[in-house]
Amino acid sequence: MSRTLAEVAAEASTCTRCRLAESRTQVVFGVGNPDADLLFIGEAPGFHEDKQGEPFVGAAGQLLTQMLGGIGLRREDVYIANVLRCRPPGNRDPLPDEIESCTPWLIETISIVQPVVVVTLGNFATKFVLNTNRGITSMRGGVFGWHGRKVIPTFHPAAILHGGGEKSRQFVDLQDDFALIRATLDAAARPEPIGSPAAPPLLAATAQDEQLELF
Repeated sequence: MSRTLAEVAAEASTCTRCRLAESRTQVVFGVGNPDADLLFIGEAPGFHEDKQGEPFVGAAGQLLTQMLGGIGLRREDVYIANVLRCRPPGNRDPLPDEIESCTPWLIETISIVQPVVVVTLGNFATKFVLNTNRGITSMRGGVFGWHGRKVIPTFHPAAILHGGGEKSRQFVDLQDDFALIRATLDAAARPEPIGSPAAPPLLAATAQDEQLELF
């Protein structure tokens, strides 16, 4: 029998699987609707997230909330998580053994939520989930098949803020990506017309195949 997100989060709150347990303030498991059709995956908690225990609560989180509002959604309508549940010291890049230790929490999260669409925020999350070396600039704007659901990569909100905010070209791309998210969710909610051929997959990703068989 599968566990609830609350039960998984409670176990994760005392996790000591990697060295990040020594430096974190608290585990930042995730936040939102446990039955969400839309799930966001970022890289790792930052300073503010580590202090407050919730992902995307700083300026980047405010931008994410703004973008959700633009497509008629609220934070409580979606689920938001990171690849890592603990903040790396100084916001350094996650190390391979930290990623390996934390991956089971992400697997179980997705298995419980069962989202229709997964949005990867930024280079790190996109490369991890879709098992690719391609950068976010070339990946964004696409819809990728992944374990029976759709993955839409887009820029990390923090990258938008660091790159000029709403005046930047990336912000226009971010708006386009969120429009694509809305359209993909709407299309998934509509039944296939009777007699129409199935649409071919846009891309068959092999992300973390050995670990993600649970999906």
